Amino acid sequence: MERKSLGSWGEDKAANYLRRRGYKILERNFSCRFGEIDIIASRGGYLAFVEVKLRKDAAFAQAREFVDRGKQRRILTAAELWLSCHETPLQPRFDVIELYAPEGERSRRIEINHIQDAFQ
Repeated sequence: MERKSLGSWGEDKAANYLRRRGYKILERNFSCRFGEIDIIASRGGYLAFVEVKLRKDAAFAQAREFVDRGKQRRILTAAELWLSCHETPLQPRFDVIELYAPEGERSRRIEINHIQDAFQ
């Protein structure tokens, strides 16, 4: 349960980060049998399907490296399903938000990296 709570905390931080940068959050935790999308947000002419990755640090690997080909495929398939039910003129894009929180939810300072158009 603690891991799920920490994941939700990280997604809340990422959603707030996006809002402060002018994004409109359209949906969170979209889930289907093909996969899950953490955040779906829009800004300008783009519709961003955002994968959030939370780690204590990048000592082992950068958080974005955990979005491997299999994970990308599941996100792409889930996004196709979402788009089939939500007509939009916006250009879809796949982003990754890395959060580094050394003390988890108790971290006073977290580092956030937003990688736009992280994969196709």
